[in-house]
Amino acid sequence: MFKEMEPKLKSSSVVKRYENNPVVCKDDVPYPAELIFNAGVAKWKGQYVMIFRNDYDYQSGGYFKGCNLGIAFSDDGKKWTVRKEPFFTLDMLGGDPEIRRIYDPRLTVIEDQMYICFAMDVQHGIRGGVGRVRDDLSGIDIISVSAPDNRNMVLFPEKIDGMYVRLERPFTIYSRGGVDRFDIWISKSPDLKYWGESELLLAVEHVPYANDKIGPAAPPIKTEKGWLTLFHAVDRDESRGKHGWEDKWTKRYTAGIMLLDLEDPTKVIGMSKVPLIAPETKYEVEEGFRASVIFPGGMLLEDDGEVKIYYGASDTVECLATANVDELLALCTEGRDA
Repeated sequence: MFKEMEPKLKSSSVVKRYENNPVVCKDDVPYPAELIFNAGVAKWKGQYVMIFRNDYDYQSGGYFKGCNLGIAFSDDGKKWTVRKEPFFTLDMLGGDPEIRRIYDPRLTVIEDQMYICFAMDVQHGIRGGVGRVRDDLSGIDIISVSAPDNRNMVLFPEKIDGMYVRLERPFTIYSRGGVDRFDIWISKSPDLKYWGESELLLAVEHVPYANDKIGPAAPPIKTEKGWLTLFHAVDRDESRGKHGWEDKWTKRYTAGIMLLDLEDPTKVIGMSKVPLIAPETKYEVEEGFRASVIFPGGMLLEDDGEVKIYYGASDTVECLATANVDELLALCTEGRDA
């Protein structure tokens, strides 16, 4: 069912991992915490802001009873300080019994306002949401939540042709043959509440190093050549055995990168044919809850051309990698048809 992948996938040579990874782990959190990962990161009012997923209270069978969102701050994007209390808990929604947890935050600043996308597990499926982060960072005001099943939503950092734009990953199980085969879609909105004009952007079969599913990662960044856009790509190998805490974990997550047209982001104008980041280090391959998982949730372009990429490793810790924006663009345009 699954096409064979290379047994070892290497990260692109243009990416450099931060020597002091991970940048945030459970030991940095002053309240119950076990897995710190899949964070959204933004520059906000002169500082770096990270909102991360925290799973805690481990139960048998690989299940965590507790989940909240934490918040951390940094002056340089490398050394982080976690606030003493969680940023968001389910209690802040008034105890709605339909909602089981909110997780996997993504942060985007649009016209000086910070927004958050998130996944929401409810009693009847998985929903993707968009919210406004309060200026005092005291919480979230939810703007819209999708119908099941949809998640991995990220917003573009500005309107395009007068419309808000987001990437998303619906769960198209039945129409894709009863297996994962999840793809990246793109949708538009006049007000962040009502979404439509949805189109397929990138499919699993378009990615040479994926045979299971793909999905959005960090919000895109704007460059002169196009929207530089990260995504996650998953390959499955049923021969993989115990890999992390679980008795059997058959998947490997890598980070890919593509370039979308500035004026029409429904057009993919370039894509790296090899992973940008693949599991290689001890904290990515040997340690953690689910080993061999790379999941980018934040990407920031600095004034000097450096790109900071924040990613969850093994669903356990939050890490940092850097690259030069011109080298990333070259990855997406090498071998492209004229």
